[in-house]
Amino acid sequence: MFLTITATGSADRPATDLGFLLHKHPDNAQQFSTAYGVAHVVYPEADTGRCTAALLLEVDPIALVRRAKGKGRGGAPDSALGQYVNDRPYAASSLLAVALSSVFGSAMKGQCKARPELPERAMPLRIEVPVLPARGGAELVRTLFQPLGWTVLAEPLPLDETFPEWGDSRYVRLVLEGECRLAEALRHLYVLLPVLDDAKHYWIAPDEVDKLLRAGEGWLEDHPQQRVIVGRYLARRSALTRRAMERLELERLAESDDAAAEDLDNAVDEEVDTEQKPVPLAVQRREAILAELRAAGAARVLDLGCGQGQLVGALLKERQFTEIVGVDVSMRALHEARRRLRLDRMSERQSDRVRLVQGSLAYTDSRLNGYDAVVLSEVVEHVDPARLPALEYAVFGAARPRSVVVTTPNVEYNVRWESLPAGHVRHADHRFEWTREEFRQWAEKVGARHGYAVAFGPVGPEDPEVGPPTQLAHFRLSGDDSSGSGAGSGSSDGSSGSMKGKEAAA
Repeated sequence: MFLTITATGSADRPATDLGFLLHKHPDNAQQFSTAYGVAHVVYPEADTGRCTAALLLEVDPIALVRRAKGKGRGGAPDSALGQYVNDRPYAASSLLAVALSSVFGSAMKGQCKARPELPERAMPLRIEVPVLPARGGAELVRTLFQPLGWTVLAEPLPLDETFPEWGDSRYVRLVLEGECRLAEALRHLYVLLPVLDDAKHYWIAPDEVDKLLRAGEGWLEDHPQQRVIVGRYLARRSALTRRAMERLELERLAESDDAAAEDLDNAVDEEVDTEQKPVPLAVQRREAILAELRAAGAARVLDLGCGQGQLVGALLKERQFTEIVGVDVSMRALHEARRRLRLDRMSERQSDRVRLVQGSLAYTDSRLNGYDAVVLSEVVEHVDPARLPALEYAVFGAARPRSVVVTTPNVEYNVRWESLPAGHVRHADHRFEWTREEFRQWAEKVGARHGYAVAFGPVGPEDPEVGPPTQLAHFRLSGDDSSGSGAGSGSSDGSSGSMKGKEAAA
């Protein structure tokens, strides 16, 4: 198997920057052992104007058969003869995709310690794969790569040049040209090479969904052939395909949520108080949550649905919180959270306190176990009602923290917002919005089922008729002796007061 990556450059941006990005020096021929053979990296040319890196994968056919263990066409083909006569050593497939990840792993992640500014820079690239299986023909190749901004040449290869009447084979010569970040280009290849071959050489485990979403971050969620890509990449495993599609849909919807919510909060704040500059509702929400966590004596905190990390950043400012984990389904949101929090510039002591993790809240996850407190801030209303029991069990039944703090909009307050049309929820992705009584009923039933006592409190200025804009519930595991006065123990522009008064108002 063979692949070349060519960069063109100029005096101020030399093409040899490609060597820094790939972490492979152009003057050295290198080889790397893989599970199925040996990968070689060489540079046929390397100067200021043009630099080409070539990856040659020599497949060990015996290792391929032994490791495949009957996994079918992707590894050792099912027939006995197929173990000896197949295209695996020659045609680009999942074998080459795995070699790309292994040999150019740092480049694929967008890491370059020597020149940290390079990974974010788009550069003119030309990628060639001489023999690429294309189950779906050259047209499918074009429909997969063109939406990503590539100029695509997919040239069908004849079955036999001596007998042109036999027609074309299922293989093409692929050439991609365009201006792109190298990390993005490698991720495109990592996903789409096995998609076109439509056969993986290894067992498809559940963690393949995570691999797909990591590699597809920033482009797969909007790709017109998304369903084809997901289905083929996951070897048409229906359960995994369904899970991946659900997470992609949640990620797509989540991307605009924080910005839209901030816009609405700002509009609301202007309507609430025109005489003085108000504290934004989003800030009041964070302060109310922090007050609850302080009162509960929490040290290890999970922020589920952390978005772009605003609450994580607030938690980091207080020494009480020794371990903070932000979890979100959206890789793009997590990337933005890393950027905003400047995790790469933190001191070692500070960075040891925080982690950002991708995960779906609707699935039980052992990584969520053992924490003092879980926060679900403006999250539950984004979950389909039919899936709320799954979220409930994952948090209250499986993870079982000592405290759970939940905030959600109060739909009764919506009539006070002139910017919100009558009958509309606050964001297009809100699957519902609860009244105070509906929220109370849901929270009390959850608490009773899982052994939690619940206290309620308002967030934001309380209207005597319709209540506060945001409502809060603090669940405490029954028998927990943590100190604190319960929900509403903090104060922030109308969110303070005694617990009894708050419960009556709720």
